[in-house]
Amino acid sequence: MLCAVFVRLGRWQWDRAQSPTGDWQNLGYALQWPLFAIVLVAAWARFLWLEQHRAPDTGSPEPDIMLSSPANRPIREDDPDDELVAYNAYLARLAEQDRC
Repeated sequence: MLCAVFVRLGRWQWDRAQSPTGDWQNLGYALQWPLFAIVLVAAWARFLWLEQHRAPDTGSPEPDIMLSSPANRPIREDDPDDELVAYNAYLARLAEQDRC
């Protein structure tokens, strides 16, 4: 049904292109709508072909996904970085100045 609609829209644009008020844009659309119908039929045919040529299910389970062990995860350092502490203090002073 959708292909018929696309072809009909192409025919309508062709008629508009041939009318006195028609232009090249209508002619472009007249060629574009049937192209949409062709692409739709090709996609549908490809879908049917893929359904018929599906790989048989072997029944083997999927391999388990290896989760990273705790040894591979980054470890947070408990020692505060002096530079980070100074930067955070600087930001706190700036925030306090903005509040005043």
